[in-house]
Amino acid sequence: MSARRRLGARWRRRRPLRTRLAVMAAAAVAVVAIGVCAAAFFVIRFKLYQQLDQNLAQSATLIAQQHHAEGPGVVTGECRFLGAPACSQVVPANRAADPAKPYLLPVTEPTRAVADGRRAPYYANFTLPGGKPGRMFTTTFGKGEAVQVALRADIAERGVRQAASLLSAVGGAGVLLSAVGGYWVSRTGLAPITRLTATAERIAATRDARHRIELPPGPPGREGHEDEVTRLATTFNTMLAELEESVAARRRLVADASHELRTPLTALRTNAELLAKADLLTDAQRDRASGALGRQLREVTGLVNDLIELAREAEPQPLLEEVRLAPLTVHAVDAARGHWPAVPFTLRVARDAEGLCVPGVAARLSRLLTNLLDNAAKFSPPGAPVEVSLTATALTVRDHGPGIAEEDLPYVFDRFYRAEKARALPGSGLGLAMARQIAHAHGAELTAERAPGGGALFRLVLPVG
Repeated sequence: MSARRRLGARWRRRRPLRTRLAVMAAAAVAVVAIGVCAAAFFVIRFKLYQQLDQNLAQSATLIAQQHHAEGPGVVTGECRFLGAPACSQVVPANRAADPAKPYLLPVTEPTRAVADGRRAPYYANFTLPGGKPGRMFTTTFGKGEAVQVALRADIAERGVRQAASLLSAVGGAGVLLSAVGGYWVSRTGLAPITRLTATAERIAATRDARHRIELPPGPPGREGHEDEVTRLATTFNTMLAELEESVAARRRLVADASHELRTPLTALRTNAELLAKADLLTDAQRDRASGALGRQLREVTGLVNDLIELAREAEPQPLLEEVRLAPLTVHAVDAARGHWPAVPFTLRVARDAEGLCVPGVAARLSRLLTNLLDNAAKFSPPGAPVEVSLTATALTVRDHGPGIAEEDLPYVFDRFYRAEKARALPGSGLGLAMARQIAHAHGAELTAERAPGGGALFRLVLPVG
């Protein structure tokens, strides 16, 4: 890497984005302004000299028509005065044919070449004897001769100098305005990024995800909300909202878990302290305390396992496989019949669902079905059936219990939520939350509704294709 490139890279690293953007915007506008001024200068210069050259060409034509019989030498005029007619002279190709009187205009080798026909006519700038600028046109004049016509070029030169001065001032003003505009563009264009940075720094300092970036007023679909920086700010606000929701969910999970664990842990400690004094207890009391301790240990173990599963929130992708739902459902129903012998389970598998396969984790899907069946059996009265149905698009589990109250429907899948009717029943309130999480991880949708005729109906809508 060259020294210039290293210097440029070091400058970009050390300068903030606003400064770099301002410099680049100013440089771009300055280059355009200078380019336009330069182009205008060359156009003006070309037009001024074009008009002068047209006058010289006309003068040369008139001289060729009026003085075609004259020999070599000065033909007309003097170029000492600005308003004088064009001065002219005829020059032969052969130096030996030059007149005795000296020429008024400079005669060079290209002039002899034009007279001899070896070179095309041409225009040239020269300096008159008095130091004034002049413009000369050399063209053929008969056979073996050339005519030179010249005019003072003061007006054209003055116009070129004035145009250069004026355009230089305009270019300088353009560069100055480009610097101001570049600063304004960088300040305005990066304002949302500045607010985004300030918000991120404030969140990092306070650990409070409730802060948001201020967006331009108006509905999201209007013109002011279509630029990339505003969309970035909107996306960042959405990310902050999700982060805030995630943090709130984590806090609720910790608070609910601590609340749910406090009671069984207290009971565990009480029974452990009671068993520590086993020599003071009768055999019946000791057996009863030991049995209670074992049940409470299983409940706490199950609660902790459920919390671990819920905290994971995603299925391990390497374990995905094609899972046949019909055999999995049959197995889950058979297991539920063993766990709940007093509850009759009925299963109906549609013909088009017998070979149904979905990508997923068999153990997790089995856990989902088990949670739904256990929940239905828990609320079913003795002898009332739990109806399970599997079709090509959905799996439903219906019980004939008290159903779900209208005010409880939005919360049945929340962690640790238990309806008033269910608070006396065993369970931690995590089974349905875990079931919905597993369903979402597999691209399915789990919903709850009140069944016609009473009871609750849980519907697992399977992903199509």
